[in-house]
Amino acid sequence: MNIVVHTDGGSIGNPGPSGIGAVIEYEGNKKTYAKDIGMGTNNEAEYKALVFALRKTKALIGSQKAKAAQVKCFADSQLMVNQLNHEYHLKNKRIINLFVEVWNLMLEFSRVEFNYVPREQNQEADTLVRSVIGGGRLFG
Repeated sequence: MNIVVHTDGGSIGNPGPSGIGAVIEYEGNKKTYAKDIGMGTNNEAEYKALVFALRKTKALIGSQKAKAAQVKCFADSQLMVNQLNHEYHLKNKRIINLFVEVWNLMLEFSRVEFNYVPREQNQEADTLVRSVIGGGRLFG
């Protein structure tokens, strides 16, 4: 089974009120999620969006199907994608903890791939984030 996930996270101020958005496509289904996650930084929100999406994906398809599933994740956070692909080093302790959480969730699937896309190609997830944190200058 092939699954496509688009995630985005953002904050108003950095740190500030934060939100996440996720679009999950699997077996002809498309689910969208938006959630206010309280105060945090843009980078934390990006990681939390991915954690949320991977957990939600497993819940949607079940543990057995997850073990055989290949997940392609798309995000407009070049920093996060490059960290997950071992191209950038991790320095921030909270980001390291979120990185480990993502890495542990990867074990629930056959394969998980991380891809950077420009914001224009991640518009749906971006719109979901904006829907939960409202106006103001959005980071992310």
